[in-house]
Amino acid sequence: MSVDENTVRGIARLARIAVSEEELAPLAKDMSAILDWVEQLGEVETDNVAPLTSVVEMEMKMREDIVQHENIQREVTQNAAVSEDGFFTVPKVIE
Repeated sequence: MSVDENTVRGIARLARIAVSEEELAPLAKDMSAILDWVEQLGEVETDNVAPLTSVVEMEMKMREDIVQHENIQREVTQNAAVSEDGFFTVPKVIE
């Protein structure tokens, strides 16, 4: 895939990145090379390859889901500058 200077200019504008006119041609060449490499990945046979979440086989450490504190709402809202009916009260910011 070929990326031209206008495409690089548009991407830079969308990303809010300042790119000088001298940098456009080398960036277009680099981006084209990257996209060509990504296209090559599409040619790799992956039908019989299992998806990986890690290169090392691991199991997640699990713990029991045990409630350790019951209803500490009063203690939590005690630290609030303003609370009402057990909930934090904050100023309205959206009209």
